[in-house]
Amino acid sequence: MADTETRDNKRAKARQPRRAAGKPGGKPTLRTIAEMTGLAITTISRALNNAPELSEETRVRVQKIAAEVGYVPDRTALRLKTGRTHVVSLILDPHDEILGFGQSMVSGLTEALRGTPYHLVITPMFTGGAPIDPIRYILRNKAADGVIFSRTQPDDDRVKLLMEENFPFVSHGRTAFPSAHPYVDYDNYAFAHHAVMRLKAKGCRKVTIILPPDRFSFGHHLRDGFMAAIRETGLDYEIIDGATLDNTADQIRLATMRRIAEPDAPDGFICTGDAAALSIMAGITDAGFEIGKDVQMVVKQTSGIFSQVRPKVDAIFEDTALAGKQMGELLLRRINGEPAEQLQILHEPEIWF
Repeated sequence: MADTETRDNKRAKARQPRRAAGKPGGKPTLRTIAEMTGLAITTISRALNNAPELSEETRVRVQKIAAEVGYVPDRTALRLKTGRTHVVSLILDPHDEILGFGQSMVSGLTEALRGTPYHLVITPMFTGGAPIDPIRYILRNKAADGVIFSRTQPDDDRVKLLMEENFPFVSHGRTAFPSAHPYVDYDNYAFAHHAVMRLKAKGCRKVTIILPPDRFSFGHHLRDGFMAAIRETGLDYEIIDGATLDNTADQIRLATMRRIAEPDAPDGFICTGDAAALSIMAGITDAGFEIGKDVQMVVKQTSGIFSQVRPKVDAIFEDTALAGKQMGELLLRRINGEPAEQLQILHEPEIWF
């Protein structure tokens, strides 16, 4: 155990552990946990904040007891004492490209914040609003200590503003800024490249891909990976016309149904979101074609639900729950002053064929 931990506990040495202190049914406090463990209140506070100078055994023990007694920090007192809100804000964009995207992100972030004084607040990004508006609100009202958001653009105004304000954030996706910023991203270039190669191996002569709107960084990565593989293989190709990942399910289904019934239609489809994949499968089937026989598919899968869809298609996995957890962990490290250059993670695709 570290010297600081031993020193802080000398005053508590003679204290015997007891069960919960205070009035029956009263709100548990740091003193409650101190009297239950025989540790000093200052040690309890540092253990709940994951202070690295304490032993892991002490931190785990204190956090376990705090959870068992239902200890919740007094956030008003914490803010007055530390100047922090102990709030992390997740800005959710209401897009449908990924099944359960918001749920997976929240699940991962909740795991990352467990045992810390931070709690999660979800800030919606309303359809038709400017993506920077929620960021300005948080900065203006000091509503959080850090923010997490997705769907980055190469020249992202949110990233620019947050870097100028030196405000902690982690983005789900990269930008083209020369200055480093914290992010967790998925290698969409590698996904698209693997998908083309798989369709070639299955005998496809012409492949197509559905992309997000051009303004998003991950769309550029997808297109670059797709085109690199096209040049390597010499396959014929096209980009799905009349639909992007931001279109409705029916729009994607109808665009697929119309194109596949026309001459020289693609026989290999790359679906960059599992929600879009369901629409494309419906369009192929509604046009009278058979998946796995007339048409081959490779799908980016993020949801366990898609594994139950039939007929089964080749899938490359993206773990959005893990991304959420890592984004939470990186944000806490950024709030504590770690440099952005050390807070960048790029996920490699998990190939399921």
